Amino acid sequence: MAGWLRPLVGALLLLEGAAALSFLHHRYEEMVQALFRVQSQCPYVTRIYSIGRSVEGRHLYVLEFSDYPGIHEPLEPEFKYVGNMHGNEVLGRELLLQLSEFLCEEYRRGNERITRLIHDTRIHIMPSMNPDGYEVAAKQGPDSNGYLTGRNNANGVDLNRNFPDLNTFMYYSGEISGPNHHIPLPDNWKSQVEPETLAVIQWISSYNFVLSANLHGGAVVANYPYDKSQDQRFRSHRRTVNTPTPDDKLFQKVS
Repeated sequence: MAGWLRPLVGALLLLEGAAALSFLHHRYEEMVQALFRVQSQCPYVTRIYSIGRSVEGRHLYVLEFSDYPGIHEPLEPEFKYVGNMHGNEVLGRELLLQLSEFLCEEYRRGNERITRLIHDTRIHIMPSMNPDGYEVAAKQGPDSNGYLTGRNNANGVDLNRNFPDLNTFMYYSGEISGPNHHIPLPDNWKSQVEPETLAVIQWISSYNFVLSANLHGGAVVANYPYDKSQDQRFRSHRRTVNTPTPDDKLFQKVS
């Protein structure tokens, strides 16, 4: 695992060591307050920005940690965390809020590991990609929540399956000896995605992220490219086969 990534993973696993953490669910306004509270406590190494709005107009806030907030430094890795893509999956949302508080608190304490992490990487944390869905689930309460309550966005769309399918283009490109990277988006992609998806795609296009993680709730599983298997014909039947990327060993190690 790359040296700059190991401390970041370790920080997420060591959240329980921060004494000031409070393990409570945060509704949208409470989540926003928590982000701005962290920013006010660590103003010189944090920045809050919005990448857009949800269907119902809620900001998609990101909290950035860096020794030069808002500035890309050459050769400094940029990393992003996204949580709560499914509105009723709360774990990632709360973990990322806890991670934000932990990074700030330990930086103020002079923790050398965290200080080095913030100085040598630029970390972008989005606790909720689907704030509308979360509010739907939260209003129902824990006793009446069904599996699908609040899972989708306000338009009833599963954001996890709303991104353009570049796997199919990739597999076709491989058949014609085309490129296996920097695959362009379809011409009409903007008309096919939700506001939240559009905002995230534009976000990805605007920053030099070298690695990302999207946190869900539920079964213990790690998905990494190519997440969609390629179908192949076998004696008049179709079956899925393992379709690893050239970086498969690295993806497995990181996962």
